[in-house]
Amino acid sequence: MANFLIFGPPGSGKGTQSELLSEKYNLVHLSTGDMLREEIASVTSLGQRVESIMSKGELVPDEVVIEMIGSRIEANTGASGFLFDGFPRTVEQAIALDEMLAQKSTPVATMLVLEVEHDELVKRLLKRAEVSGRTDDMDTDIIKNRIAVYSEKTAPVASYYNNKGTFDSVPGMGDISDIFARLCKVVDKYI
Repeated sequence: MANFLIFGPPGSGKGTQSELLSEKYNLVHLSTGDMLREEIASVTSLGQRVESIMSKGELVPDEVVIEMIGSRIEANTGASGFLFDGFPRTVEQAIALDEMLAQKSTPVATMLVLEVEHDELVKRLLKRAEVSGRTDDMDTDIIKNRIAVYSEKTAPVASYYNNKGTFDSVPGMGDISDIFARLCKVVDKYI
């Protein structure tokens, strides 16, 4: 089993590339953002709790996300691997994930970090808002806050995995297929 983290600021292409990687390598794609949006759309109690947090571009509390991820891992025990998209977002979540995966003897192979310029991120998110209707992608102030929250709270996770030697930086600028080819070159080293 090979587990991968795909990492980058909002708009870096994590979701798009995760779908492609999951299909090619038969990985279970776990997107915390998608899971939380499903909860909101289903008007669950969890969805109601996190809706106001997400609408401001803030991070959902660790214990909620960790519980949700653990449930998904347990539901897919026969998987050939997992691709974590949007998780972990804090060093505390990274430690909790590593502990959870260690209990299953299946560590993180590497963190795939998509590097994208700030102006390109804003442009991509505004364009995505036109297509998806996601309210958190429509307002430049919310977008800037999301990127700032990523830089402040989430970027340290990259340092955590870099220090463990499980870190690969991948240029995230350019055509989707070119970025995918770059990611595949890295993933192939671990599979």
